[in-house]
Amino acid sequence: MRLPPFELHRPATVEEATALLERHGDDAAIYGGGTELLLLMKLGFAQPAHLVDVKGIAELSGVQAGGGALVIGAATTHRELERAPAVAAGWPALAEMERMVANVRVRNAGTVGGNVCFSDPHSDPATFLLCADATFVCRRGGAEPRRVPASGFVRGPYRTALEPGELLVAIELPEPPAGAAIVHRKLALHERPAVTVTCLARVERGRVAEARIAVGSVGVVPVRAAEAERLLEGLDAPAPDAASLEAAGAAAAEAARPVADANGSVEYKENLVRVMVRRTFAEALGRAA
Repeated sequence: MRLPPFELHRPATVEEATALLERHGDDAAIYGGGTELLLLMKLGFAQPAHLVDVKGIAELSGVQAGGGALVIGAATTHRELERAPAVAAGWPALAEMERMVANVRVRNAGTVGGNVCFSDPHSDPATFLLCADATFVCRRGGAEPRRVPASGFVRGPYRTALEPGELLVAIELPEPPAGAAIVHRKLALHERPAVTVTCLARVERGRVAEARIAVGSVGVVPVRAAEAERLLEGLDAPAPDAASLEAAGAAAAEAARPVADANGSVEYKENLVRVMVRRTFAEALGRAA
């Protein structure tokens, strides 16, 4: 397989990059790690005449912690995020999730921003960031940044809230609440995950004070399972009721709206979600308690 011909641009600033996107319109594509884009081009599914390489834009790189948040540059690679001291210190669940992404070769090249902007329905980071209440910071040129909650960023398969000519510049993660633990688990039948589940459990006075459940890779977009979360609040943390965990898994399976594909039927995926939500929340609860 060969790449089709294209012109490569290497802007040094967000302003230069967005100007290139506006100038070339639909003939331009952002090039970060290229793990998805270059494959599509080799297969003939995409033929942009212009690639805008954003890896050299300093504003899009690095990981910084401060002010109760972790700020991740959109061009930060999975491997950099996995190994960042700030992540290990304050967001160990994020590092654990990143270690599950694809393989070392992909993590060394692929970027976190590129992953969520590509919006493949089968994604570890998208599910985790939804559960963690992340905020996506977008900007065009010298305009004020636009902040989009994780719940509104992924709009569908390969579709996001980014506007024409706009770049994702950073992802912000708030500090996990005191007394909380986050656990991310997945099942991968092929290279991409067949189901991803991220659960947060926060415990106060021996009871579940807050529950968050995000499910992805079974439907067209990752979702928060609000009814499942409601069923788990107030549970006895040291000895959670098995029936409530089972009911929450069933509610999450319904909220996820699985679709049949090469990974299995709707019924099979619903069962996967029920089991994985039950197990993953129980694990998060054990860590929090």
